[in-house]
Amino acid sequence: MDQPTAAPLRRYGAARERGDLTGALRAASDACHAAPTDPAAHYAYGEAWTALGNHANAARAFAEAIRLNPGWADAWINLGLARYREGDIADAKLAMRQALTRAPGHAAALANLAAFMRISGESEAAEHILRTAIDQQPAQAAARLNLAAEMLQEERGAEAVALLDAAPALPDDPAARRHWLLTRALALLQAGRAADVPPVLRDFVALGPIPPELAPLLLWRYVLLAQATGDTAAAARAADAMARALDRMGPNAVPEHRIMGHYDLAKFWSGHGQSAAAFHHWRQGHALLRPTQPFSRDAHRAFIDACITRLDRARLHDGPRAANTDSAPVFIVGMPRSGTTLCEQILGAHPSAHGAGERAALGQAFATLGGGTDAEAVARLAALQAVALDRAADAYLADLHALAPQADRVIDKLPGNYRYLGLVGLMLPGARIIHCVRDPRDIGLSIFTFRFHGDHGYAHDLRDLGWTIAQQERLMTHWKAALPNPVLTVALSDWVTEFDTTLARVLAHVGLPHATACERFYEQESRVRTVSRAQVRQPVNARGLGRWRTYAEQLGPLIEELHEAGMLPDEPPPDGDRAG
Repeated sequence: MDQPTAAPLRRYGAARERGDLTGALRAASDACHAAPTDPAAHYAYGEAWTALGNHANAARAFAEAIRLNPGWADAWINLGLARYREGDIADAKLAMRQALTRAPGHAAALANLAAFMRISGESEAAEHILRTAIDQQPAQAAARLNLAAEMLQEERGAEAVALLDAAPALPDDPAARRHWLLTRALALLQAGRAADVPPVLRDFVALGPIPPELAPLLLWRYVLLAQATGDTAAAARAADAMARALDRMGPNAVPEHRIMGHYDLAKFWSGHGQSAAAFHHWRQGHALLRPTQPFSRDAHRAFIDACITRLDRARLHDGPRAANTDSAPVFIVGMPRSGTTLCEQILGAHPSAHGAGERAALGQAFATLGGGTDAEAVARLAALQAVALDRAADAYLADLHALAPQADRVIDKLPGNYRYLGLVGLMLPGARIIHCVRDPRDIGLSIFTFRFHGDHGYAHDLRDLGWTIAQQERLMTHWKAALPNPVLTVALSDWVTEFDTTLARVLAHVGLPHATACERFYEQESRVRTVSRAQVRQPVNARGLGRWRTYAEQLGPLIEELHEAGMLPDEPPPDGDRAG
């Protein structure tokens, strides 16, 4: 520490100790002025701004500390946390990776990187990082807590309980212990062990005054506990208290906790028939997500226009293509919540098929070959010659077959792959495609009511959501006319009303014989990471069909967009809220 900063940094520490945040900021500022080249002064300045909830100023201070001392891993971590709180997940992940470059195996950097990866849709890679960290440092609480959170997101409560129970000891730090107890309570509730929850919550309360940023999380456990014991009135009272607590979380709240608080309350009120209250909280959740996931209609339209013009029937049928005839790849595409997971689970139950889940491989191949995923990339892709396409196909197919060497068909059900089907036509001539469809109003409602991880910027505004559903249909209409690969359209309602006939159509489309296992797909032990995990663990039912009618008034802006695109019957949209 430079001598000029010694006194102001001591004042900074003393002010933080007694809770004088303004005094701490002033002292840290004095340290920066006394020794502008001392990274410790700027680091303290960043901490002070963080405590006050000004994450933009905190990020600038930590960045200056890093400029002066690029190898300071903790400064990189705090920069990443500040960027996350500003809403930039990509920068947050980059900062954690920089920290790990400077300090390989750094526990906090690993745990935070995995958390950010999960939020951005990289759940499998995040779980691998966390398991590796736990194997290397079993007493490391942050990695264990984040892995438990990943399990709870997938409703794997019993696994989360076992993971927490396997820890050598509870965290000593009060903040970490609070998170531990909250996580354990939720894991026990998910595992059906409600009777074990009250002592855990009492231990939490015994730690002292409840930080406002954690109050909604605690109240949500009380909501679930009351529901588990059949006390509906107590659950409603706790939900009301939780809504008020969300407004008082303060600047130090983890953004994801605030977001999920609204989604949790929306699910609660929806389950109790309170559609207006439920929709209010869904709107609030999307309002928090929208700044972090901007959406451009112009960019999306330009991409689709480029696919239609550059990857037309003549290019896809008569231009250079890969020479392989491998029939293993099966792509299931559509809008999210259109029945893609159900279709994959049914088809994946076949003894000659393997359900590979949502793979990013096709999109990655598109980005590599096209130099991006925008309209210009489509033009570059269309100009590829056969040698480049053969090389890309060989690499893609090698990875695909490694997943299940004995399978005749390997199923990739990433819904958003509908954007890259032109590359399928060029690179994988033997692939089959299944397009899942559903009443677009039900799709819109279902997308709006789930907290999707990954980038779904179109989902945060009802008008953008309706417009995007229509644009997806426009592109799929083109692909069906232009692709050399066979495309089968399967409506979700087909499974409900004509399961046997629909199964026969799907199996014929992919060239597989009938298998009884497909009829009992819900008995399979396959891992499902999508939000449809609960639905595909039970026989096909009609509960999700027509659900939009309950929310017709709130869905007005989405329904108007669908009408304008000609995707609905010629009937007037419902009166009601027109605000998107």
